[in-house]
Amino acid sequence: MTIKTEYVKFIPKTLYPNILYVSKEFEIAIHLCPCRCGSKIRTPLGPLDWKLSDTKYGPSLYPSIGSWQIPCQSHYWIKNGSIIWSDRWSKNQITESWNADQARKIAYYSQVKHIPALNLWQKIWKVFQSKNK
Repeated sequence: MTIKTEYVKFIPKTLYPNILYVSKEFEIAIHLCPCRCGSKIRTPLGPLDWKLSDTKYGPSLYPSIGSWQIPCQSHYWIKNGSIIWSDRWSKNQITESWNADQARKIAYYSQVKHIPALNLWQKIWKVFQSKNK
């Protein structure tokens, strides 16, 4: 099974199979589950989420996509325009992965608040809010 990339500003209401809709502006990719259950699979793009690369063969998303919240619980990779099916995960594997992901995000965002430029903008914003009350 193959999938191709379609770059859009806004995600269309109607999605078609085998198309990875990508909005760079909103940093998200959405596609229909390749198992054909009809579920929309949303993958946020960014340093803490999925990484998208386009190759001459088609899109690649990293890491794998585990659809744990939908009944089919599909688990697969999108690599060079192909869907590569992976093993189904146990509830423990899903929980461990989710916990690791949350810990990584907490660690990242706790570092972000220490960036001087961000701190300056936070102070400016507080002053702006207090003057507009």
